Amino acid sequence: MSFVRTVRGDLDPALLGRVNYHEHLFQVSPLLPGDELDDEAASGAEAALLVASGFDAMIDATPSGLGRNPEALARISLAAGLAIVATTGAHREAHYPTDHPIRGLSASERAERYLDELLHGMPRRDVVRNEGAENGGPRNDSPLIDDENPRASDDTGAPVRAGLIKAGIGYWSITPFERATLEAVAAAHVETGAPVMVHLEFCTAAHEALDLLAIDGVPADRVVLAHADRDPNPALHLELAARGAWLGYDGMARPRTRSDAELLDLTSAVVEGGASAQILLGGDVARRTRYLAYGGMPGLAYLGERYLPQLRARIGTDAVEQMLTANPQRFLAWSGPSRAP
Repeated sequence: MSFVRTVRGDLDPALLGRVNYHEHLFQVSPLLPGDELDDEAASGAEAALLVASGFDAMIDATPSGLGRNPEALARISLAAGLAIVATTGAHREAHYPTDHPIRGLSASERAERYLDELLHGMPRRDVVRNEGAENGGPRNDSPLIDDENPRASDDTGAPVRAGLIKAGIGYWSITPFERATLEAVAAAHVETGAPVMVHLEFCTAAHEALDLLAIDGVPADRVVLAHADRDPNPALHLELAARGAWLGYDGMARPRTRSDAELLDLTSAVVEGGASAQILLGGDVARRTRYLAYGGMPGLAYLGERYLPQLRARIGTDAVEQMLTANPQRFLAWSGPSRAP
């Protein structure tokens, strides 16, 4: 029986409802100073706005070492009535300082860790302060679950487990660190069938990332290419879809790089090309300065309240509903056996 693993247990995919495939409720990175998402009350309020805008579920796409808060995700999920899929894995190398403990882990050690988080639970505390860090400065990831950092649990005492594995690569670049992450993600996927997300910079090296994952046993139809829409080239997207990959569209409200109008045109062209069954929609708002509850704008409700009405007018309600419900149900469902107790 297929299932989707959420922070509050496993769900029948048919019960997910409308899914935002890419957001962040907690995130701390040295690449984003001043844009930390680290306040449970504010992130919870933002999650409530997402629900009010028409969503029932979301992927929290923050991987290990970047300020995840699994127990807070479980509390927010319960309070907001929002199913949340948490993430293990690692982002692209630039997010991790040179002294970050994750850099000392081999691909096989990372794979062990990702499997543990998928099957048995994530650590309660995702990050620890650097020795000598002052005034809440940069913090590093603790690679161990031990007496001082036990597994996260929800209000029932059940472990809070990840339901998706993430890797990240750079702009036309896959560093040795990122290659090791891809290897580890593949190993964890082969053991579990858990879905895979790959962060792309402007949709570069998409084919290359799929090639590397395929060599290690991950079929393209288990992979979503996050930020594919940053290169609004329908021909490229149809090539990637022909391989079976999922296209992650999440660049709404970013007119400094790509406008909503360009994204609407891209989506319409890809739908006309026959790939509507492989598009996932999200917002990836991902910044304190962009969350209403943190004092910024436009907030997590932008996708549902302001972008989706335009998309429905362009491609029709049925196609949009497919992207919000049927598509993520297929993507998020684990395709292999779980070894969880």
